[in-house]
Amino acid sequence: MNHNEQMKKYYERCDIDLIKGHLKELLSAAKKEIRQIQVEDIDLENMILIDVRESDEFASGVIPAKTVFTIPRGKLEFAVDDKLVDLSDHQIVCYCLKGARGLMAAKTLKDLGFSNVVNLEGGISSWVNAHKPIKNYLGYFTLETN
Repeated sequence: MNHNEQMKKYYERCDIDLIKGHLKELLSAAKKEIRQIQVEDIDLENMILIDVRESDEFASGVIPAKTVFTIPRGKLEFAVDDKLVDLSDHQIVCYCLKGARGLMAAKTLKDLGFSNVVNLEGGISSWVNAHKPIKNYLGYFTLETN
């Protein structure tokens, strides 16, 4: 096989439309398994929240639950420890910016044996747009509208 043929095969495997199609299928399958909850369903005192955004995203603020973990999606499987397992009798809510990573994180936790795990539909964006507070190192903030 010459270089041009090798490159053609490589680009066929890396077809972005094909990859996005597979991602849509994965998300669709996860939605069938994972319950989506709304902002008004969040109980900040009794639910365990897991923010699966990247560390630079955490700095903008997190949902101020009594118990919130900040674990990037790419590290979730490796970050499950005794503390999280001990809290597994509580409902666990995964969230990200808009919902897709949270959904995949919830699916991953379910696959790891967590039975009471859901995703916040629309992620932290839906929380902020509902004028709910977020917390960061400077304090609490709420989106103001004019």
